[in-house]
Amino acid sequence: MGLRFPNRVGLAAGFDKSAVAIDGLGALGFGFIEIGTVTPLAQAGQPRPRLFRLPAAEALINRLGFPNDGAEVVAARLRKRRYAGIVGVNIGKNATTSNSHAVDDYVSCLRILRGVADYVVVNVSSPNTLRLRELHAPEQLEPLLTALLHERASSPVQAHRRLPLLLKIAPDLSPEELRSIAELMRKLPMDGVVATNTTTSRSGTALAASHQAGGLSGRPLRPIALAAVAALRAHLGSDFPIVGVGGIDSPASALQMHAAGANLVQLYTGLIYRGPGLVPQAARALDSLEGQLPDP
Repeated sequence: MGLRFPNRVGLAAGFDKSAVAIDGLGALGFGFIEIGTVTPLAQAGQPRPRLFRLPAAEALINRLGFPNDGAEVVAARLRKRRYAGIVGVNIGKNATTSNSHAVDDYVSCLRILRGVADYVVVNVSSPNTLRLRELHAPEQLEPLLTALLHERASSPVQAHRRLPLLLKIAPDLSPEELRSIAELMRKLPMDGVVATNTTTSRSGTALAASHQAGGLSGRPLRPIALAAVAALRAHLGSDFPIVGVGGIDSPASALQMHAAGANLVQLYTGLIYRGPGLVPQAARALDSLEGQLPDP
């Protein structure tokens, strides 16, 4: 994507939604940090309680709903950051914005944040914003991404650097939907894909709190995310950047995600259960394969 990553392990979006802790998180050894999801206007998100632990499954369920301080505030914080690694910004629409006007929110976010981001991720895959996942449909996704690519091309910054645009997808897509999205990524063209967001599936998680509504992350998500990454790699070929996220909680699972086809990996729930030592451990495991890995 034209970027130099210090290492291949990043922090997934959703942990630091408003860029309030980016310098401290950077000190943990991440090669890149993804902020957000950020919406044009500040919003409080869903009512509490909205985050639940399933310790026996090393999983989380969240229905946060994009609580964040808004694009302008986040941009101001990112301008002051000291963290020298790669910073991505994950963007979405406000909960009160209908899907028919979603493009306006995404374009607004890109316009405000493009000068402070190393890459931007288009999030159409959270299960916690009503009807958001409907934007995966090609007849809605193509005009949305086309508008964002047009906005990027119109930026004066574009003359000096190409801002990578990536799409974050849901893990609950059918094989046909994955193929369709991969074809669209190549057609437009986009610069990368993040696979995957949280799942609405509760298969194998008959545990306390598993009945709660929201997106499931952590160990139960891993096989679903691995399958999605492998399918995307098969459709996209060897040269298209894929960021793998979902259930990475050890060096071995980071290597699994690489073997499935990911160039880069991201952590969230694994960090909660394993602690910050997981970051350098996973980075060292992937560094040990240098020369065998495709460039991110």
